[in-house]
Amino acid sequence: MDMGLNNKTALVTGSTKGIGKAIAIELAKEGVNVLINGRNYDDVERTVNEIKSDFPDTFPQNAAADLVNIEQREALFEKFPHVDILVNNMGIYEIMHYEDVTDEIWETYFRTNVLAANGLCKFYLPKMLNSDYGRIIFIASEEAIMPSGQMPQYCMTKSALLSLSKSLSKLTKGTGVTVNTIMPGPTLSENVQQIIESVYPDENMTFSQKEKDFMAANLPQSEIQRFIKPIEIGRLAAFVCSPYASAFKGSPIRMDGGMVPTIF
Repeated sequence: MDMGLNNKTALVTGSTKGIGKAIAIELAKEGVNVLINGRNYDDVERTVNEIKSDFPDTFPQNAAADLVNIEQREALFEKFPHVDILVNNMGIYEIMHYEDVTDEIWETYFRTNVLAANGLCKFYLPKMLNSDYGRIIFIASEEAIMPSGQMPQYCMTKSALLSLSKSLSKLTKGTGVTVNTIMPGPTLSENVQQIIESVYPDENMTFSQKEKDFMAANLPQSEIQRFIKPIEIGRLAAFVCSPYASAFKGSPIRMDGGMVPTIF
């Protein structure tokens, strides 16, 4: 299905691996020129070259920057003053006990997971509104609406993104710009795969069996009883970026594998 995104430009933050990279790849499949972002220049360049090799008709570019750093963010704006699509995927997470979360950690999480994304929106959203076209997507988590209690500092930021997305969407009324949030459930990132392999070191077990056992023991509430593949989230994001999803406005879009037990 042609998503009608050919020759659009998209900045995908945190796109050298995991969900961000999957989104960048799926957008490139649709002919989008993706700006690959990460803090490490070499990692970003490696991903740019990979996408260019796989999708030679597109023009991926290196957008390496620490987006928490205001100076680096402003340098990024000078280099890339216009994007059609902004995917705020970058974020940090770690399982922590509440009593161990210091004020400094709370601030670090808020600056990284919320303020960096907000800074990008403040720059690009007015330009999108002026051109009457644009897509902004925040990548949140099922933890935004169903905190497990294992990562209070992370859950707080993901809930904040839902509120920010809704507030920004109000500014797009009557325009061709949309702002939405995707809430993935447990996803098979590179780090998660390493964790599963370390929990089940038996080489005679297939990975699918290890995954099944891990889900049953640790995430029994999941209805799919497997981790979501990053490519599945990438495909959803590509659709939300497309003209076919223009009626999604300020929407929290769940792809949680049935983790959230409520209707809403």
